[in-house]
Amino acid sequence: MNYYSLNNKTHKVSFEEAVIQGLAPDRGLYFPETITPLSPAFFETIETISHEEIAFEAIKQFVGSEIPEAELKQILKETLSFDFPLVKVEENVFSLELFHGPTMAFKDVGARFMSRCLAYFNRNKNQKNTVLVATSGDTGGAVASGFLGVKGVEVVILYPSGKVSDIQERQLTTLGQNITALEVDGVFDDCQDMVKKAFLDEDLKYKNLTSANSINIARWLPQMFYIFFAYRELKKHNKPIILSCPSGNFGNICAGIMAKRLGLPIAHFVASTNANDTVPRFLEKGNYEPKPSIATISNAMDVGNPSNFIRIQELYDNDLAAFQKDFSSYSFTDAETEATLKTIYKNTNYIAEPHGAVGYLGLKKEMQQHPNAVGVFLETAHPIKFLDIVEPALNIKLPIPTQIESVLHQEKVSIKIKSYEEMKNYLLK
Repeated sequence: MNYYSLNNKTHKVSFEEAVIQGLAPDRGLYFPETITPLSPAFFETIETISHEEIAFEAIKQFVGSEIPEAELKQILKETLSFDFPLVKVEENVFSLELFHGPTMAFKDVGARFMSRCLAYFNRNKNQKNTVLVATSGDTGGAVASGFLGVKGVEVVILYPSGKVSDIQERQLTTLGQNITALEVDGVFDDCQDMVKKAFLDEDLKYKNLTSANSINIARWLPQMFYIFFAYRELKKHNKPIILSCPSGNFGNICAGIMAKRLGLPIAHFVASTNANDTVPRFLEKGNYEPKPSIATISNAMDVGNPSNFIRIQELYDNDLAAFQKDFSSYSFTDAETEATLKTIYKNTNYIAEPHGAVGYLGLKKEMQQHPNAVGVFLETAHPIKFLDIVEPALNIKLPIPTQIESVLHQEKVSIKIKSYEEMKNYLLK
């Protein structure tokens, strides 16, 4: 399997090169040269197939022969070593809980898959790779956990100071070993811009930089897996399926559309956003106009210029009409989000968190046009990560899960920076 740059389709690399480079030299995101749908028989019998077998069928064409089948299956076994429960919230509405992994966020899947791919590619090499990643919340903790102690890999995580929750910050600043946290005086988009700039910096080439954000294909593509798992459980309802993703960098919903290209029968996608409404405005006006990100209570979605949206456009050949047939996007305020947390809990006793609440809002809005459908929204992180919002809103006390307890009393260690030059100087040291 080859991958081309979305800025230059003549620039092509292997899966290994795409994983190690993260971003193309021309700053384009990598995209698979071909997408071959899975056989109808696979979907007809999917409810009889294990999670690991489903994931193998979904990903194998994108890896090709670069990782042997036995090794790839072992990577998937380690990646998917926790549950992905589909919880009924109300009639025809389900929550897909993606927070049962080691850092209690959906990004555990992509981070674990990518770290193990990179470890495989480095198995016989003496060189080191530097994983450089920007986080608006959960990516940092998942990458820190996934890459902790991986041979030949140094991890540098950039996060916006004061704009991630206390637990999220602890998960990326307390592990030590090969993990370093850079605390940026700015917003997530500033962190992401620094990461992208570093990839083009000739002075840093010898550092063998790669990214573990969803711009990296090995972080992004595995996010298809749990979309397949949701369909496996919902197939028995024999109804059209609507999938609502709380959307920041648009990796999950892009992975869902990729799954549809593989034949997965998802009827409609909803990108549910907070006040960072670049994509809803695009669908309304036809012009893609990113704006600086705005801080909200659903902080992991505070992205003004979502990287993966260009991949979605590629999947639809930039045909806006075809895109709108499959895809809707709605924006919601913090006040609406908090009110929805309370409503869901009052009516169903289900404890959501701000990102899931935004996903629920988008799903309910879209289902007004599809009364015969069954809907699923993604719960992308455990409510404990947002206890400062969830506990007072619902007037409850959340128990501390084991995964979180382990970092609460560890010392935070971060390096504060204000500019790209400061980040570059750290990397050069």
